[in-house]
Amino acid sequence: MNDLPPDLTRLRTLETWLELQLKAVQKRIEAMEERERLRPEPVRAPRPEWLLETERLGGTKGAPLRVHEGGCAQSKGKEITREQAVQFLTEGIEACFVCRPDKALGIA
Repeated sequence: MNDLPPDLTRLRTLETWLELQLKAVQKRIEAMEERERLRPEPVRAPRPEWLLETERLGGTKGAPLRVHEGGCAQSKGKEITREQAVQFLTEGIEACFVCRPDKALGIA
């Protein structure tokens, strides 16, 4: 900072003002941190364990295509139970090549 006052009295005044500003900023930070600590964690819906992807036929859902694990990024399928996933896979419905639900279910 090249634009500082040239005399000691004004430098001390500036120092005092900066200390007050720093304390105000620190107080605001403490208040915001406390607010963050008290904020409840967002409740997220539980992730489905298994998903069934179906064909899209003219805007309607068609026959089953693939079974996915619930967290698979490749599917926007319908939630199904573990038993249904096993049934679909054993009946010849394809397992997703990314998440491999057949391995997770002990079928492959």
